[in-house]
Amino acid sequence: MAYNHGVRILENPTSLTAPIIGMAALQVVVGVSPVNLAEDPYKATNVVKFAYSFKEAKEAVGYSDNLKDYTLNQSISATFKKFAVAPIALINVLDPKKHKASVQKTAFRVDALQAIVNIEGMLLDTLVVEAGETTLQEDVDYIAGFDDDGYAVITLLESGAGAEATTLNISGDKIDPSQVTSKDIIGGYDVNTGKESGLELVRQVYPLFSMTPGLITAPGYSKDPVVAAVMAAKCLKINGIFTCECIADLDSTKDGATKHTDVKTVKENSGFVSEHMSVVWPKVRSGDEVYYFSAIYSALIAYVDASNDDVPNLSASNKAIPITGLCLDDDEDSEIVIDQEQANEVNSLGVSTAVNFNGFRSWGNNSAAYPGTTDPKDRWFCCRRFFSWWGNSFILNYFQKVDDPTDTRVIQSICDAENIRGNSYVAQGKCAGARITYNEDENSISDILNGKIQFHQYLAPYTPAEDILNVLEFDPTMLEAALGGE
Repeated sequence: MAYNHGVRILENPTSLTAPIIGMAALQVVVGVSPVNLAEDPYKATNVVKFAYSFKEAKEAVGYSDNLKDYTLNQSISATFKKFAVAPIALINVLDPKKHKASVQKTAFRVDALQAIVNIEGMLLDTLVVEAGETTLQEDVDYIAGFDDDGYAVITLLESGAGAEATTLNISGDKIDPSQVTSKDIIGGYDVNTGKESGLELVRQVYPLFSMTPGLITAPGYSKDPVVAAVMAAKCLKINGIFTCECIADLDSTKDGATKHTDVKTVKENSGFVSEHMSVVWPKVRSGDEVYYFSAIYSALIAYVDASNDDVPNLSASNKAIPITGLCLDDDEDSEIVIDQEQANEVNSLGVSTAVNFNGFRSWGNNSAAYPGTTDPKDRWFCCRRFFSWWGNSFILNYFQKVDDPTDTRVIQSICDAENIRGNSYVAQGKCAGARITYNEDENSISDILNGKIQFHQYLAPYTPAEDILNVLEFDPTMLEAALGGE
């Protein structure tokens, strides 16, 4: 052990802010990740990976600063770097055995026994490393790893062959995210293997982690109407009982909505009408980084909930978001400037956006069902989420009561517990009212004999104060009083 005498310091690398924990808006994100950088690249495809920190997410599915090609990177960055909220469920559909391309033999310079293979996505186990005519062996002649940029680094061992080499010839395979299609995101069930993939894996979240999905997203891919329709369908009857919501991107490519006046037509042509869906437009920029809006918006909702005692009664509209501008999908150098009047027009179509009002803020309260529905439960996205969350909570809280005797004690215990719960949220200002009743006219003797009992619960979450009007009027009597009297 070293002998120390004097004053010393030791610097640790900067850590990300510890995330706040929230479950009401548990994000389940389906997309593409640089799995070659994951802890086990071949066990990170079409499985649900749970992460409470940036480090866990990076180890589970891989992470790089390439947000354009790897959509899961966007959600990981938005969740842990932009909003510092956790946890998140990640489903990568890029298969390194399937979505790959060959890298032909290429020469790389050796400097201080190291060669940096500046080709993104290299799979280390496929590398063929040659020094002249000699094929080098891993762990005998060299070791391989990745640098902070996600590039493979070949470090020659002084005791191995090729230690004197000035160049190395490298070939192998790399993952190719461009081969992933909407079909991979949608996924399905393989009757031959019994395995599920893509959005079908949403079903596994609760059985695996005992947490109900809150928001389903597929950044970028959700602009495809077929993908969005499947997302909306997966929000209902999860495991046969649970409900959640989804965030979909409205197409902002050259074939989609390139200006606010295009939003109506593109939304209608996309068939985005589900009350369980929030539609966002266009893409957003944060410095040099570009995100699909759904990645940022989903993380924002999770953050708002987690900061509100994990109760989803607050709207995510008019909240500060860490972006510096808006842009189009296939022209990330473009700049979309939307003022409040134009943003309101977008909102009137059931689409949320962002406005710069002394800093960028999210803007929009309506679900995709608006203006087709005006039912406050389904029109206001925060109210829709409150109902889904309350229903899921009821199931989780009273599942233990299932198969108890159908007597007055079980009925009274549920009524008492729910009314106490409702009163507590009313006292906290989380809702205007919440009460439950057991009505005999809704519970026939035949139903009771068949083991069925029914409750009736009334919920009144606060609707967002979307339109605040102050009427200004000139009062001449005030002027007269000020000038004419003592």
